[in-house]
Parts: sequence; structure tokens; C-alpha cells
Amino acid sequence: MSAWQQRQHLQQAIARQPDDFVAWVMLADVELEAGDIAAGEQAARRALQLRPNHPEALARLGRVAWMAGAHGDAAKLLGQASALAPQHPGIALWLGHALEDADDAEGASAAYRRAHGLMPAEPYIAAQRLAWQRRLCDWQDVDSLAAQVRAAVASGQGVVEPFAFLSEDASAAEQLACARTRAVAVAASVRPLPPATVRPHGPLRVGFLSNGFGAHPTGLLTVALFEQLRHDPALQLHLFALNRDDGSRIRQRLQTATQLHDVAGLRHADTAARIRAQGIDLLFDLRGWGGGGAPEVLAMRPAPLQLNWLAYPGTSGGPWMDAVIGDAFALPPALEPHYNERALRLPRAFQPSDNTRVLEPAPTRADCGLPVQGVVFCCFNNSYKLNPRSMGRAFAVLQAVPCSVLWLLSGPGQADARLRAAAEAAGLDPARLVFMDKLPHPQYLARYQLADLFLDTHPYNAHTTASDALWAGCPVLTCPGDTFAARVAGSLNHHLGLARLNVADDAAFIATASALGNDPAALAALRAELAQARERSGLFDMGGFAHDLSALVQQLAREHGWLGTAEQTG
Repeated sequence: MSAWQQRQHLQQAIARQPDDFVAWVMLADVELEAGDIAAGEQAARRALQLRPNHPEALARLGRVAWMAGAHGDAAKLLGQASALAPQHPGIALWLGHALEDADDAEGASAAYRRAHGLMPAEPYIAAQRLAWQRRLCDWQDVDSLAAQVRAAVASGQGVVEPFAFLSEDASAAEQLACARTRAVAVAASVRPLPPATVRPHGPLRVGFLSNGFGAHPTGLLTVALFEQLRHDPALQLHLFALNRDDGSRIRQRLQTATQLHDVAGLRHADTAARIRAQGIDLLFDLRGWGGGGAPEVLAMRPAPLQLNWLAYPGTSGGPWMDAVIGDAFALPPALEPHYNERALRLPRAFQPSDNTRVLEPAPTRADCGLPVQGVVFCCFNNSYKLNPRSMGRAFAVLQAVPCSVLWLLSGPGQADARLRAAAEAAGLDPARLVFMDKLPHPQYLARYQLADLFLDTHPYNAHTTASDALWAGCPVLTCPGDTFAARVAGSLNHHLGLARLNVADDAAFIATASALGNDPAALAALRAELAQARERSGLFDMGGFAHDLSALVQQLAREHGWLGTAEQTG
């Protein structure tokens, strides 16, 4: 039974029995899954009215608050519900989500651990626990949890979030299986719109759907590209922002360069209807399975052509996506069988960047808590990428390079303390790990000028952070893997002309980093080489990127009946 059929069935049941508590609770779930927060709240409040302080009703109100962005209220309501129903794994799971977003990292971990203890065979809960332990650099039981999650994906027995699965050392075939299973669940929850076709004449109306249109990695990567594309007479750019206006300079630039439609908080069906009403010919999904995305909107097929690009480095697994855009390095032909979409490739690195950024003067080492002397290795990737393998080889580099330090982005909860404990267990002085608090983008970017070499992670590479490092003049050492997510930093190096920083294995990674760390002249020469490569390679040429992306879009549209603009056909 589809979601809209469930809604109709429940509404009919309530019409017959207005005091049916269970029906109101189930209706709240259906409305919230459809993205209708107001209707979900109405149903949840009616349930609570029928049974005051019932944990199921309180939990639905907690979900309402969470979806509305009131994370503190959500955590309070779900905490009350969980206290009333301590043996309820679903409520413990939702409490974990709310505590995550309320910045109670350790509390979220405890909630996920409790949910998993109550339902240890459920893959979705195991995957949530695993993903959050990775964020906290809590590696206890991660191998057994990872094995459970991968086994569930292989058997198709459980739904696992594909974005979190990218952090597992899984093959592209496993990633496809994971995404397909998740896509089946999404498809069952929506009612597709009637088919649409590409308009044969006039400029192409190109849409982009994301929750990152602001001071967010997606906004930072795309804003300069959109500023170039706006001058292309063959394209009309429409951004559909799932996130509210954050007041940032990036958001202002995006609004100036495009037609920006605020769809934050809308029901999935209403967002799809807005996209269809704008007559969008091609719609880019710039979030995919990442948090805050809207795969349900894409599953409704609001545009005749839908493309997966940039923000989610893997297959959507959904039949509603027609193509994925990559490049020859990040998405080689060998990966194509593991993609649901047709593979399209740009003749350059698939990832754009803001080439208008100006580097602020570098702070002093002392200002950043760094030693006055010694090599500074860095890795400003998110904490969930800092797995035992990646940290183990970084520790080996520190052991081989006396007086060096590893500069990391401070993680949530007790993540920093756990990493220092891991360093000590590896025989290192934990003080050789230095942590940087999250900073405004210009200040963060300036700090790369103090770093000698970026040590990448595996299997989930540096993506935006690699681009940031290279733009700021810090070389990136990486070990490309066999999936898209494991090949992004390698793609940037390849297109920059620094393929020698793409090494074959962990042994080569440690040897290369150690050799550079013990040779100040070689490090200085590498930095100078990067500065020259940045100017000549075209990696940061957004005018050229705009030309190539426009050509790809136009070619795809022509294959589906577009005849060009009046100027092109005249």
C-alpha cells in the first residue's frame, strides 16, 4: 500500500471512529513521512489529547519538533517518551536523532546503543549506532557492527542509509545494493507526477535541488560556477533551496546569480509541484542520500531529466535518476556496472570550486596551538572519516617524522579525547595531535597556509576539504580506492597535474609522507609546484567549467528532443 493510500485508509478509519488513538498515531507517521509537518502535528496532538502523556503520542510530537528544526524541544519530548517506554527501540532511535541535532553527541550515542541493545538484529539501528560511533571516533565493536550492516546489505534484508554506508570499506557493488534497497522504500512512499518532456525550443530551464544553498560545502563549491553559468543564453538557472536563508554572503551571491526558490519546510509533494510548475527541463540533485536531502521529491519525477551530481559520491540506486556526472578518474568505466544511472563525464574534474576566494593572512603557529618548529601534517576531514586505518597510517607517519604534529578538526563529544588515547596507545605523545575548532570559512581556509601536507582518509576521501587545501596551497596526499567516494581527492590531484601524490597503498602513503616530512626542501618544492599547477591546470577555472557543464547539459537535452534556442536554431 502506497503512502497516499495509507493516508486515505487512515482518514476513513478516523471518520468512522474519531477517538481511534492508534489511527491518529499512524496518521501522524504517514504525514511526517510525506514531509507535512503541520498535518503530522495535528494528528499527534489529537492522539495526545485522547491519551495524555502516552509515549507514542509524545514521540510523534518529538518528531514534529525535530522536523521543524526545534531540536532542543524534540530531545525533551522524546526523552520524556523514552523514559515512559524504556523498552521501545524506535523511540530510543528517534531520541538519538534529536540529541544529535541538539549537539548532545554522547547522549545520542547512548540512545543509539540502547536502541541497538533492544533490537540487536535490526540492521537500520545497527547502522545508526555504527555511523554515530564513527563520528565520535568510538571504535569499540565497530568491526562487528560493520560486518552486521554489510551482511544485511548483501542479503537485502534491511534498509541502511546509503550516505553512512559510504564510510564503510565496502565495494561499489555493495553501495549499489544499499542504495537500491533504500530507493525501493522511498518509491513506495510517494505518488509520481504524470510524465513530463523536455521543451523543444527556448533556453533550457535547469534546476538544482539542495539543502546546501548557503554557507555550506555545496554552496561554497557551486557559487562561482553559477555566477559563470548565468551568462549562458542557453540556460536558465533555478535553485530549489531545502534550507532556509542563513543570511550568508554565499546565499546572497546565489540569489543574485540564479532564480532561487525557497522550498524549505514544504511537503515533498508541494516541492515537486513547485519544480514542475517552473517547467524545469533538467533537475540536478545536489544532495542525494545525504542528511537534509529530499529523495522523495526526486522519486516523484518533477522533471523529465534528473541528474545526480556533486554532493553524493555514489549511485542513487533509484530509477528516477537518469544520469550521474563524474569524470574519468573519479568515475572510471569499471564502476559503471555498479551505477543505476547512465554515467556522463566532464573533460575536467567533476568538482567545481569558488575561485573568487581571497586568502586572509595566515595566523601565527602560536595562535593555532601549533609548535613553533616541526612539520605540520593536517587532516580537516569530518571525524567519521577518521577510522582506525586512516589514523593508524597517520600515526605511523608521526612516528617516522620527529617533532611533527597532526592538525585535526575538533570532533563532537569526546572524539578528540578518544583520538588522543588512540595516539597514546600507538606509542605517541597525545600532545602531537592538535585540534582546530570549527571556524568561519575564511579563517579556516587561512590556516592551510600553516600546514605542510594534508594526509587524506580512506575509504571516504577528502572532497571539499581537499579542494580547500589545494586552493590555499597545501598539497594533498591520497591513496585512491575503488569507489567514487574513495577517488575524489585523487581526481583533484590528477587534474591538477600532481598525480604522484596519488599513491598505491598504505605502505606507499606512509613512505611518501615520511620522506617529505623529513625533507624540508622537498616540501617547499612541492608547495611551489602546487602554486604553479593551480594557475595552469584549469582545475579552478570556473569559466571553463561552466562551458563544459553547459555543453554536457545541452547535448543530453538534444538527445531528448530539445532543438536549441532561437539563436541556435535560426
